[in-house]
Amino acid sequence: MGRRFIHLLGSRVEFKSNSGALLRLVDAAYQNLPRHRLAPRAPHLRITLWLSAPAAPGAASREPPPLQLLSGAGLVGAATAASNFLMLAPEQHAAVVVVSPDMLRFPYHTRYELIEFAVFTLATRVQRLVPLHGACVGKRGRGILLLGDSGAGKSTVALQCALAGFDFLSEDAVFVNSALLATGVPNFFHLRAESLKWVDRATATLIRGSPVIRRRSGVEKFEVDLRAAAFRLAPPLKLAAVAFLTRRRGGQSLLRALPKAQLLDRIRDQQAYGAGRLPWRQFTKHATRLPAYELDRGRHPREAADALAALLA
Repeated sequence: MGRRFIHLLGSRVEFKSNSGALLRLVDAAYQNLPRHRLAPRAPHLRITLWLSAPAAPGAASREPPPLQLLSGAGLVGAATAASNFLMLAPEQHAAVVVVSPDMLRFPYHTRYELIEFAVFTLATRVQRLVPLHGACVGKRGRGILLLGDSGAGKSTVALQCALAGFDFLSEDAVFVNSALLATGVPNFFHLRAESLKWVDRATATLIRGSPVIRRRSGVEKFEVDLRAAAFRLAPPLKLAAVAFLTRRRGGQSLLRALPKAQLLDRIRDQQAYGAGRLPWRQFTKHATRLPAYELDRGRHPREAADALAALLA
């Protein structure tokens, strides 16, 4: 039985597995990340990754079956019809993930839908973090939360910020405690091919050389490992502002102040999952004190990075 001990999202996570292949997926996702400290003592989380016995031979499929979420008796879990399932016990700081050999043929789905789901959900519930679908970048320990509908350009703007020397925290999933300290896993960028037109030749070469993943929606993206490039991986960031990305073309100034009265409604509308978590009320109490803006599109996404840099300055 192999083991890994990795600091993630303010927790010390122990991975235990009967499979070297599953531990290699853990290494690929979480090794060499900055250690995030959210409290004086990091909770110890235990995640068991179990590779099940091979199923009977059958017709090969193009992608694994989708997960069905389960909950009851204080447990949260998910399962598929192909002997893949996970079960979390937040009160015990533990989880079990069972992966079939057929599922292991899809390493991205195994990592993203099973292992990452267990890590994120367990760390969130044990530490009472609010999970947000958004990006986060910053400088000198201060961060800007980037929110917006799917396709608003969060990844593109976050990439331009990273290229401009920002500290990069996350492009997709941000976790915030009651003191507005944000954490994430700054391991990968997921970029569409059209993002190449906004970067220099060296960055385009790096992106083109990265593996391509295929989402269940059918969208294909490059998965760029930030640890293999000269990007600044962020420590936990104290949120200093919120910016909602729009699809509007901006004028001379891309940032427009958002009235305080609209901030809470805007966050709640875009974060239905986070709004259902227990720490939401305390989080919004502090978040509504932050300056909030709408960030319009410029002629080049680098202009958005410049506007955010000026905001932090």
